[in-house]
Amino acid sequence: MKTGCCLSEHQCKIGVLVSGRGTNLQSLIDASREGRMAAEVSVVVSNRANAPALDRAKKAGIPGFVVNAVKGETKEAFEKQIGEIFNRHGVNLVVLAGFMRIVSPWLISRFKNRIINIHPALLPSFPGLSAQKQALEYGVRLSGCTVHFVDEGCDTGPIILQTAVPVLDTDTVESLSERILKEEHKLLPKAVDLLAKNKVKVTGRRVEILP
Repeated sequence: MKTGCCLSEHQCKIGVLVSGRGTNLQSLIDASREGRMAAEVSVVVSNRANAPALDRAKKAGIPGFVVNAVKGETKEAFEKQIGEIFNRHGVNLVVLAGFMRIVSPWLISRFKNRIINIHPALLPSFPGLSAQKQALEYGVRLSGCTVHFVDEGCDTGPIILQTAVPVLDTDTVESLSERILKEEHKLLPKAVDLLAKNKVKVTGRRVEILP
């Protein structure tokens, strides 16, 4: 089925979930304001009050919120707070941009085929944490990044776009991570643009990019 995440190119509002520096958030903000992406960042939510990503949102004039996970609280209770924020800001596409929490079925069901994630590996290889370290330890000659739909698994959702990055003999985790990150900054806005223009068709686990 066609994702249909946005009613038109001018009504695609993104809610971005962050935990850290927010460089991928910045790539979305820049792409939107430079006309390279037919969507706008409507709101940013972090589970960490000291996340630099919130400063990026503030500088760009985008509302930013902190939702703290309370010990003993269910994931659903935590995500209901996020869902309420997204509803208030008209969000119809959710982007995980360095969000260091597993999203539960509760939020996934409310944004079916409208939650995407950027991962620093060529999925299905090296899911989860420390993907760059995994790639180096395995000895692959190619790594890269993947934008995929979020499902109930860990980095297991249908793949939308990927970009390959060569692994050099001299690479460290830091150098490989930095080179992959540069490609993430290009790939994520491109994927969002396709979704905003309703050019992504999902059939089961198969994703087709429409002309």
